[in-house]
Order: sequence, then C-alpha cells, then structure tokens
Amino acid sequence: MPRLLHSVSIDLGARSYRIAIGSGLLADPATYDGLPAARSAVIVSNTTVAPLYAAQLRAALAGRFAHIHEVQLPDGEEFKNWQTLQQIFDALLAQECDRKTVLFALGGGVVGDMTGFAAASYMRGVPFVQVPTTLLAQVDSSVGGKTAINHPLGKNMIGAFYQPQQVVCDLDVLASLPPREFSAGLAEVIKYGPIADMAFFDWLEQHMDALMARDGAALAHAVRRSCEIKAEVVGQDERETGLRAILNFGHTFGHAIEAGMGYGAWLHGEGVGAGMVMAAALSQQLGLVDAAFVQRLTALVQRAGLPVRAPQLDAQDNAGRYLQLMRVDKKAEAGEIRFIVIDGPGRAALRSAPDALVRAVIDACCAA
Repeated sequence: MPRLLHSVSIDLGARSYRIAIGSGLLADPATYDGLPAARSAVIVSNTTVAPLYAAQLRAALAGRFAHIHEVQLPDGEEFKNWQTLQQIFDALLAQECDRKTVLFALGGGVVGDMTGFAAASYMRGVPFVQVPTTLLAQVDSSVGGKTAINHPLGKNMIGAFYQPQQVVCDLDVLASLPPREFSAGLAEVIKYGPIADMAFFDWLEQHMDALMARDGAALAHAVRRSCEIKAEVVGQDERETGLRAILNFGHTFGHAIEAGMGYGAWLHGEGVGAGMVMAAALSQQLGLVDAAFVQRLTALVQRAGLPVRAPQLDAQDNAGRYLQLMRVDKKAEAGEIRFIVIDGPGRAALRSAPDALVRAVIDACCAA
C-alpha cells in the first residue's frame, strides 16, 4: 500500500510544485494526479534503472496517456554530454511528440539533469516530472530546476533553469542502490547542516549508523529535512543570483576533482564529500570556524563512507591544476574563484580567498 509520508512545497508562484516523499509512490497511479493532460508521455531512464522500475512507472501512467514511449540512456556521469542529450531529442522527434508531451526523468542526477534540459529545450519547453531513484537525486539534484550537461572543460556549464511539474521521492527504490552510490547521496544530505541547520547536523551525527543501515524512518527524515532546506533556499533565489549559491558548499573543489579525474572516476557525492572537508579547512584558515568544527565535519563525512582526502590531479603542480579547474566555475567572476565557506556553524557565505591560501589548503587536504 503506497504511503505518502511527507509533502514539501516549492513556492515559486506559477512554477510552484510538490515534492512527494514516501513508500510505493512510483507505481501508484494516484501519485501523478494533477499533471497536465497530454496524448503522450516519454520515460527517460538509463540501462541500469529502466530494467528495475520502468515497467512499474509505465503501468502507473497507462490510464493517463494514450502513448508511452521509453528512452534508455547509457549509465554514468561520463555520458552526461551533448551526444547523449541528442538521443532524447531523436526519440521525441521520431515519435512526433508535441509540446504537451510530458517527460518523466526516471533515474539519478544524470538522467534528471539531462531530461530536464531536454524538456526546457524541446519546442522551447515541455512539462516534465522528476522520479529520482538515487538518494543524491532525491535530496538535491531533482529539486530546484537546475538542468545541465557537462563540457570537457567544466561540469554543468551548459544548461537551463527549468522547474519540473512534480518530484516523486519513493524511498523504496533506495534499497537497490549500491553502497557507493548510497554514500555519495549522503554527501548532499550532510551539506545542509553546516550551511543552514546545525540541529540537523547534530541529528545526522546521532543517526548516521541508522542511515548507513538504510533505516526507513531515518531515511524519511533525512530526505524530508534536506528537501525542506533546499525548498526554502530555492523559493528565495530560484536562479542563483545570491543565496542559492550556498547549496554548492564543497562543490567548487568537488567539481574540480570530477573534471580533473575524468567524469565518472569519482562519483559526484565523493567529490563533494572531500570538497566539503577542503571548504571547511579554507573556512578555518579564513578565521570563520575553529579546528573542532572541521574535525566534526570530517568525521561525519568519513562515517558516511566518503573520502575525506582529495586526490592528486597533477604530479608537478597539483594546487595549480585545482586552481585552473576551479576558475571554470559558475561562481567565478572575472577569473576570481569564489568559494562557499562556513561563516560560523549553520551559516554559509560566498567569499574569495587569496590563491596562496587556497594552495595551502589544497596541499594540506590532498592525499600524498
């Protein structure tokens, strides 16, 4: 029996929508009540997720759409590119999909980002629904309307802000996640504490063992609170002109790790995990937090099964390579890198820092 445990609203005026969090939601036809009427739906998934859940979603949608098509993309961050995006457009055009066609993103962050970008672009915008199947996507990438593909020179550099009609977070699907993917999602859960809610950070310290064991009640609370914090931030700053940048805590370093190692070598959440430790260390060097805070965060990241030491990206000038990659970042301005730092526990700010200081942090935080 489906159970809707929580409902979180993203308040954006005419673009507002609901995040449904619960068990058995994906396969329940009632979950999709209220969607725009359309002749066709397209389920976009990947070769890993589609065999597990596409048939359930198709059955749930069968009474709502006359035609349901499927697109299966290759699985992996390395395929989050223009060539793979074209596969979605090819399918939409081949099936003569019109501008009322509803796209369903069934998968993790890569599928969600690419489906959203395709929806934003096809016929200048068609409706889409996020059905995230990873923890990372449920607590972060499926919420807030950021859609994008990667470029060899930078992560998520080509995309659009485009809000979904609905987000469906079925907690049951998290049982099929490999341990490494599950831990990667916990990085995006952990970030919400230092930037916005230290009571949630305290709760995570107390319940990390339960989360690692995938306890249902713990997962429900973690997903709900993460979505609430993100909803509050996105509601105030939809297009990341200011406040929303705090959601990128750890990401400037993390994106450099992903690009420098080659997309897919490190999972996004693994880069964010090590990146948060680096950003916290930078915050300490700027005099914003003390060593005890950095140690607390590092310990929690480690308990989540995530790396706390960043990789070497260049044998000759490792810090220089990091700086080069971080200058290709959406928060950079006129070549100046700006970092999300912790301006006291539970508060975040966007700051620049001298290259020499950043180099020292990189040297201290990277594995030998």
